Amino acid sequence: MISIPHLGFGLGLRIPHYAYIFENRPKVDFFEIISENFMATGGVPLYNLERFLEMYPLLLHGVCMSLGTPGPLDMDYLKQLKALARKTKTPWFSDHLCWTKTGAHHFHDLLPLPYTSEAIKHVSEKARIAQDYLEIPFGIENLSAVAEWESGTMPEWEFYQAVVEKADCRMMLDVNNVYVSSRNHHFDPKNYLAGLDLARVCQIHLAGHTDKGAYVLDTHDNYVRDEVWDLYQIAYAGSGGVATMVEWDDNFLPFPETHAEVLKAASLVARLSAPDSNGEITPPA
Repeated sequence: MISIPHLGFGLGLRIPHYAYIFENRPKVDFFEIISENFMATGGVPLYNLERFLEMYPLLLHGVCMSLGTPGPLDMDYLKQLKALARKTKTPWFSDHLCWTKTGAHHFHDLLPLPYTSEAIKHVSEKARIAQDYLEIPFGIENLSAVAEWESGTMPEWEFYQAVVEKADCRMMLDVNNVYVSSRNHHFDPKNYLAGLDLARVCQIHLAGHTDKGAYVLDTHDNYVRDEVWDLYQIAYAGSGGVATMVEWDDNFLPFPETHAEVLKAASLVARLSAPDSNGEITPPA
């Protein structure tokens, strides 16, 4: 696999924070953008994109590739994405292990796939084509699933691992999604991480969620929970250290308070990497 740079600790770039960022230019290692918001050829989005590119590294994260949709990839979409990737000089791009459309209908949601060998073959081939076409590494993100297909024949982590291996691509590992799915489908999230080749991870996502008791929703509108921070330690150590990003997409806080969640990740990693009294570094359990 192509080596992946460690960009540090970043944040999702969202419109409510634009004014603060432009005025204060806070110290952030990178921002992640939603690819589809900047695939137009002009206008205000492109103007803002160019301003941000003068200040920060930007990563591309998509929501509309729809790897699981029957039929071929949308080549017009890939052409626009490739042009954006070249403009931003992103070292990798990412999208989700899901389907979002059928025919001309877009569901505007990330829908789960059946965990079957047939789905592995279908999705991995499309992922391989997308990565070859864009000529940069592709990180596929795991979902936070509320429902699963009854036709599935394997656990989610086995399916996820098989897809990225067969496509020879990367994982964009969302640790909060692992926790959310573990609650909804009653498995040990540590078993999920243990079932993955974490050396394939190119980036980690963190986020807050909403706990409804009987189920959990991945809402990206709250602070990262302690249980997710615990899983993050395992994932980060297993990956060998990769870029980490915090998603916050609703109930927005002022930028400094949101950025504080990013700084928590950096501080946690620094503590994990600090030698103990014997001069040794102890990895998390």
